[in-house]
Amino acid sequence: MSERVRIILIRVALALALLWAWEHFATAYKLAFYISRPSDVYARMIRWIGDGTLAANLFVTVYVAIVGFVLGSLAGLTVGLILGRATTVARVLDPFLMAFYSMPKVALAPVFVLWFGVDTSMKVIFVATVVFFLVFTNTYSGVRNVSREQLTILRLMGASERHLMMKVVLPSALVWVFTGLRLSVPYSLIGTILGEMTATNRGLGYLLANTAGTFDTAGTFTTLVVIIFLSMMLNAVVRLLERSLMPWRSEQEISETTI
Repeated sequence: MSERVRIILIRVALALALLWAWEHFATAYKLAFYISRPSDVYARMIRWIGDGTLAANLFVTVYVAIVGFVLGSLAGLTVGLILGRATTVARVLDPFLMAFYSMPKVALAPVFVLWFGVDTSMKVIFVATVVFFLVFTNTYSGVRNVSREQLTILRLMGASERHLMMKVVLPSALVWVFTGLRLSVPYSLIGTILGEMTATNRGLGYLLANTAGTFDTAGTFTTLVVIIFLSMMLNAVVRLLERSLMPWRSEQEISETTI
């Protein structure tokens, strides 16, 4: 049996053990009202799939999360590359960028509602803003860590700024970039859920707030399970993209940088 198969089997066994413990604990101590049960979550999941509730709300959340993630990532990557190379400009803007980065993003949600309303565009802009700072910070750090000696030698050999950027800076910073992208995946979902909980009547965030507000524990945990599964799927997509762009990196190295 290969190491990969053995790890997968251990993970499956651990997951089944946790589900059994959850079911047994909730039933034996009559705590289903507080923590629900896997059987109740499964039943609710089947019901929501059958009546279309899950598909309708999941589509809204996935759309906002993906669009916001893509826009924020592109903006963060672009600004990080530019400021990483423009040392003087970066020094001038550094305290302002760090001030915005340090601001709790939760505090921005009501302001974004005031500025952009309660439609989908507000949530997309909010998610893009959250993702932007994570990708920008990692990209900027990656660009600043590129070997100065190597850049100097290539300049002496006649390399242009465009060649330096495409052949040296960007490939060297890819590890940092993808670290920022992987960190941004859960934050893009957090931003989407928060935006939907703040002002909307659709999406997983609305479903979460509605079920929690009506003390529907099974519905709340079902929504949480869907959110976790969605986050895992988005992370898997980013990991596949990373492996395709950086085939020289092993799966263990990718996992280590994720942690």
